Amino acid sequence: MTSTPPPGFTPTGTIAGTPDRRRVVVATVVGTTVEWYDFFIYAFAAGVVFAQLFFAPAGAQFAQILSFITVGISFLFRPLGAFLAGHFGDKIGRRPVLVITLLMMGAATTLVGLLPTYAAIGVWAPVLLILLRIVQGISAGGEWGGAVLMAVEHAPKAKRGLFGASPQIGVPIGLLLASLVLALMAQIAPGEAFLVWGWRVPFLLSFILILVGYWVRRRVSESPVFTEIAERKEETRMPIVELFRKHALLVIVAALVFAGNNAVGYMTTGGYVQHYATDPEGPIKLNPGPVFWVVAVSGATWLLSTWFAGWFSDKIGRRNTYIIGWIVQLVGVFLLFPLTNMGSVVSLGAALVILTIGLGFTYGPQAALYSELFPASIRFSGVSISYAIGAIIGGAFAPTIAQAIFQATGATNGITWYLAGMTLIGLVATLLLRDRSGIPLGPDHEEEQAISPIYGLTKA
Repeated sequence: MTSTPPPGFTPTGTIAGTPDRRRVVVATVVGTTVEWYDFFIYAFAAGVVFAQLFFAPAGAQFAQILSFITVGISFLFRPLGAFLAGHFGDKIGRRPVLVITLLMMGAATTLVGLLPTYAAIGVWAPVLLILLRIVQGISAGGEWGGAVLMAVEHAPKAKRGLFGASPQIGVPIGLLLASLVLALMAQIAPGEAFLVWGWRVPFLLSFILILVGYWVRRRVSESPVFTEIAERKEETRMPIVELFRKHALLVIVAALVFAGNNAVGYMTTGGYVQHYATDPEGPIKLNPGPVFWVVAVSGATWLLSTWFAGWFSDKIGRRNTYIIGWIVQLVGVFLLFPLTNMGSVVSLGAALVILTIGLGFTYGPQAALYSELFPASIRFSGVSISYAIGAIIGGAFAPTIAQAIFQATGATNGITWYLAGMTLIGLVATLLLRDRSGIPLGPDHEEEQAISPIYGLTKA
């Protein structure tokens, strides 16, 4: 079957127009930043204020576990978001799905900032909080895959790692932005004022950010790969069924790659380190303001290492970049709590900076790696669902698990071994995959794309 390719489309699966590529990069960075700012604001609030405001009747220690559980609950709904976004992203396009997920996330986050507390409306407060967190989870499950494919499918063949790093750096930028806003509010509204109203401001600011993200994303053209698929009328009728019928094992292996990164990353993005360092009943007892500033600094180092790793993966391959990253991440895991337990803001900062370098190297190449694993016609479903499952296995309940280990043992050694184990799982999953850097992404090469990248397998 032949057809006329869309204007500017090349057989490598890219577009010729540099200005449009730049708009894609800006749109994926801005949109992903807004989405993850919203997501992290919730996680940080869960570590610092939600236990007191929404779960206090459960008692101090159990209230904090319940607060962290609400962070994890959203991950259980990421697969639903990934299934919906994957299905419609492979049928109607990447761009419409990105706009919808952005609006969903922003609406849920803004409403959290308006929620009455338990003292005002009783049990309805945590119920409504959980419902809004579920909406955030559905949105996050659909967001990442679309942003990744818009970036990678627009990219020149030799720069997929670099272009794919654009939605990836939106995550540390979101972390940086969320930390800065919370640090400022901790200064503007310290102590009791932060509990009364200061924590709400970062959530309400989301409304402005969503308007910016919506405007940027509406200006970006559809992915050239999907455009060609649509013009040929070759969209898969049931992409998710096709994915699991032919690529179920690949989805699991890809999910484990992300799980190794996500479990460790959620020590900060899930709010656990912030809680551990600021808990008035804990061993460190640092003031929240300086801790938020330190986390912001670590967000900057995570951003830089993520961007560098994406670029570096274009030079040495995705697999080799990941292997370096797992080694550095493992070092960061074993240094995290010994440095944090020294009890100073400086030592906490050193721990987080070292950790985020490893996290960047195991996150920067992920967009390109995932995009090169799956055939064009089911790619949105493949990358979204692998990501969502990896998030459940890895980060969903990592803060809850860490809190439970610490409360059971009174020490952080068990947390370290848990994080080290997850890192090794990610390393093993990476070693199972062939490097497919540079494989053609367009629909003309579905047969080549369908060959399993798992060592020992030749069929999907």
